[in-house]
Amino acid sequence: MIKLERTSVMNLENAIRGARNPMNSWARMDSGYDENGNYVLGPNDLDLAKRLRLAGSDHRKFVRQIFVSVDITAPLYWWKEYDTYKVATVANSTSTMHKIHSKPFSINDFSHDHMTPVTLAFMQAVVDELEKIRLRYLESGKCKDDWYDMIQLLPSSYNQMRTCTMNYETLINIYHARKAHKLDEWHTFCDWIRTLPYAKELIVCE
Repeated sequence: MIKLERTSVMNLENAIRGARNPMNSWARMDSGYDENGNYVLGPNDLDLAKRLRLAGSDHRKFVRQIFVSVDITAPLYWWKEYDTYKVATVANSTSTMHKIHSKPFSINDFSHDHMTPVTLAFMQAVVDELEKIRLRYLESGKCKDDWYDMIQLLPSSYNQMRTCTMNYETLINIYHARKAHKLDEWHTFCDWIRTLPYAKELIVCE
């Protein structure tokens, strides 16, 4: 399970202007904002952007200046793979260290969409045990042994939300490395990438 919410794409105007700096070709800029406040690339700017994108990473530096912010809720096992792309990314996460005890445990706190019925029943037993430990932790005055029981028993399917910032260059690397991955979460992530402005021309390029 993965959810991507509250997406914002920023700095496209400045990135395209910067892409014209090497040739002093600012007079050919033909992009602007539409009635909804979206920055729309004109034919000249889009043609330049596409040519630079295909010329390789040395020439497409402008895509590193197109920023994306998104709230991602995903299981810990997916976050471990996402952390491969630490270059040019920033993330602020909800805290398992400080807030793991602040609400009751529920099966819906965990990704279980592919579990078989037998495994799901076992998972429910684990969730029930975590909830018992949580209550014991609160009743005991927050005993550190109970806290460790929660942290070390917590399955990797636990869903964590992070507010992430990255750029189009990072998304190029993620998309082409993960589009055929066995985890369905990566397919959903790549589907989201394709919805971003000019993703077809600047990220996917297939």
